[in-house]
Amino acid sequence: MDFKVERGDWLFFFLCFLTAIVAEEAFFNDQIGVSYFVFITVFYLMVFWRFRKYSFSHQRFGYLILIVIWLLAVSYYLYDAGVFYALNILIIPALVIFHLVLITAPKKLEWSRLVFILYIFKRLIDGIRYSAIFIKFASKLGQRNSDKERNEVWKKVLIGVLLSVPILFVILNLLISADTQFERLLSKIPDLFNFKGEYLFRFIVILIYTFGFFGFLQVLLKKNIIMIQKESDLKPIRMDGVITLTVLILLDLVYILFVAVQFKYFFSGTLDDGYTYAEYARRGFFELLFVTLINLSVVTAVIHLTKHATGYLKKTISLALTILVLSSGVMLTSAFMRLTMYEDAYGFTFTRVLAHSFMLFLMVIFAYTLVRIWLEKLSLFRFYFLAALIYYAGINMINIDRIVVDQNIARYETTGKIDIQYLNSLSSTGLIGLIEIYERKPDIPGLKTLLQQQKMEKEYLKSKSWQSHNFTRGKAYKMLEELEL
Repeated sequence: MDFKVERGDWLFFFLCFLTAIVAEEAFFNDQIGVSYFVFITVFYLMVFWRFRKYSFSHQRFGYLILIVIWLLAVSYYLYDAGVFYALNILIIPALVIFHLVLITAPKKLEWSRLVFILYIFKRLIDGIRYSAIFIKFASKLGQRNSDKERNEVWKKVLIGVLLSVPILFVILNLLISADTQFERLLSKIPDLFNFKGEYLFRFIVILIYTFGFFGFLQVLLKKNIIMIQKESDLKPIRMDGVITLTVLILLDLVYILFVAVQFKYFFSGTLDDGYTYAEYARRGFFELLFVTLINLSVVTAVIHLTKHATGYLKKTISLALTILVLSSGVMLTSAFMRLTMYEDAYGFTFTRVLAHSFMLFLMVIFAYTLVRIWLEKLSLFRFYFLAALIYYAGINMINIDRIVVDQNIARYETTGKIDIQYLNSLSSTGLIGLIEIYERKPDIPGLKTLLQQQKMEKEYLKSKSWQSHNFTRGKAYKMLEELEL
């Protein structure tokens, strides 16, 4: 097959090169802040210009993913939570790749099937292959345009350089001995090479980005691969209805007995003798882990692998699954209440609030699963994926650190207890909270000293470049600078 590059392709390659420069500036020169949002803006402007005449598919779902990408990118400017800072470096590129493959995929290709993951990897591999062919094509084109006379000239220049090396070595040593200023000038040359080495590394990074963008997007634009699922001789995995029902009944009996015996223990809000709040909460988390890893897995497996069951057996399996889900909901509620007691006793942290939000997410998952047990037309994977996407975008945007600060301030006003060292260990939001507390209660032991130390070291909050500009850090810097101690 002939490899053809049109004039529009060269223009697009140049746009990819410019976008790669923005990417290198955004990610490799300072801490990421507003730079991620700037890069995403430039990147999608370039993409939509290239695909301006392309008919996209899966548009509704594509818009949702695009919104999530923009929200995660803008979170780098709004907040500075360390956990999400690290996670989003991987999650945003993965969502961008998923989004672009999705909206350019054939309409009949369902994104909720395993074959779609294979389709994504096929696109990525084809993009790398396309870039390699393009590099080979461009190099041949350059050789075709050069003539033999020009090559001969360069050979003669190289010979002249080699002949002049020994002569220059002697002359330079004599001149260095004769003039100290000339010696100082030559001593700066190694620093110049180090400076050039940094720019060489940056240029290599830009080239990698350029060919990555160009190859991947060119493949999405020009090669519309249709993934056909061939019928396999392998029989689908199925679970016997009677065996499945037996297992479910035994599990249900254990859960019913467990909930019945300890119902008062779950919801009384009191501790048994010999248990501390920490042990009480940890036991609740073991129940949560059990619910998520065992019960949800069992329910999902049974739903997918017992589709052949019919009649009375099918209804009985559905009833057993319902009892399993409801029992899981009771234990999940218990774990939620235990964590609430733990927070009342020891205060709020990022991890505890995140765990609370995750339990609410699981409640939604179990509620949908309960409906799916009786309505077979609903898709579990689609809802799980969409719910996880919305949940992750939500916890990025609500600023969990702010919730932790507000709850600890409210707890301090009620109980007089607060852990200023933990708030100080949070992101800039924690520092803002400490300043707000100090303005109302300046007599908290150790708070003034802590803020004095932060005020002396406040320069680390100041954005040193446009890339690292962050709203929360800027606000903390300004408040700290204006704070009278």
